[in-house]
Amino acid sequence: MNMKVRFLCALLFLVSVSILNCPKSYGQSTGPKKSDTVLAGYRSTIDSLDSSLIHLIGAREKIVREIGIYKAKNDITPLQANRFQQVLEKSIAAGKEQGLSSEFITRLMNLIHDESLKLENEIKNK
Repeated sequence: MNMKVRFLCALLFLVSVSILNCPKSYGQSTGPKKSDTVLAGYRSTIDSLDSSLIHLIGAREKIVREIGIYKAKNDITPLQANRFQQVLEKSIAAGKEQGLSSEFITRLMNLIHDESLKLENEIKNK
């Protein structure tokens, strides 16, 4: 698995943990394996959130493909620095509301943007 993919997976995991915000009593059990049950509940929730994150990123990339086709047909360069700056600023503000650092959001959005540019460039070069 290449480094960008591993890094993105790690970031997705961290996002899911950051937005989980479950109460401490989640998954409590009276059985002898209380800690196993609690941990399994948290892990199940993380798995579900990770799946949702991947689905959302996939949906975003489908739109990026449509944008790439439009840009190719209209001779528009894939990189639109001003637009990315707007996206980044909005993302940092939204991340702040969720208690996420601007550094984390910047790294995450740069990875997503890099993948989007790659797709748009592939479309342009076809």
